[in-house]
Amino acid sequence: MRGPRGERGGHDLRDGCGVREAGKTVAANLFTHRSVTPHAQPLSHPEPTIQAMSTPADASQPQPQPPTAELGNLPLFPLPNVVLFPAAVLPLHIFEERYKAMTADALRGDRRIAMALLRPGWEKSYHARPAIEPVVCIGRILSAEKLPDGKYNFLLQGEARALVIGERNGDAGDNHADDPTIPYRVGRLARLTETTPDEADLVEGRSRLRRLFMRTRLGLTPVGRKFRDLAASALPTPVLADLIAATYLEDVQLKQSLLGEQDVRCRVVRVAQELEATQPLCESAFLGDFTNPTLN
Repeated sequence: MRGPRGERGGHDLRDGCGVREAGKTVAANLFTHRSVTPHAQPLSHPEPTIQAMSTPADASQPQPQPPTAELGNLPLFPLPNVVLFPAAVLPLHIFEERYKAMTADALRGDRRIAMALLRPGWEKSYHARPAIEPVVCIGRILSAEKLPDGKYNFLLQGEARALVIGERNGDAGDNHADDPTIPYRVGRLARLTETTPDEADLVEGRSRLRRLFMRTRLGLTPVGRKFRDLAASALPTPVLADLIAATYLEDVQLKQSLLGEQDVRCRVVRVAQELEATQPLCESAFLGDFTNPTLN
């Protein structure tokens, strides 16, 4: 896993979105991010990534607004150091028994799984039900391989933000009774309410993102050139911002906050602010991989 490992200093970023402390099909196949978890291992991928590190949850963050539409029940796949975004693709190697069962059930059904972030302190109750963040990302398995030993490799593409409004034991069907024989967690989900701005309302944020790939060294790498092309394409700005957050940002608390941000214009601006603030680190990590012949 490559990329800067030191702790980033805090930034005080003000924009109308407050203060922070510290194209779907086309885009989906371009970018992935990886994680190391107790029950899953990342699959190798040619695109460079930045390692995400766990950080404490900020209790001062605003709570998500009530959802408007239930999405039914889906398996919950909690990870300690990964946040999946809509349109991003996450490669995973599954070897823990309960998550092998989850994968098999998902493949027999609609192939959907909800990725959740474990809250700090999860180690004390890992094999029970450690606390998770309420906002999750629903993903769909794009492709899967079952290995001779029963383990799985699969690619999961993020599809939508959702809110966990309850949990139960049982399969992932919509009309099932609790079933204690199901070894993994099942969440009752609802669509996360988001604002619906026009592209005209997102021009400022998109222009800032595009400038970063047009006028800085971020655009010199293969992945940077892809983002430069995407920024100039008809890809919706919210999708572009999600893909940039998934690929370049490493602070897990920040990424979870962006996943739960219901004001889409604010979300886009925050991604632009963070990428501007961390540009030197991103350039160092990505250009370091690009220029080192042993990593090509």
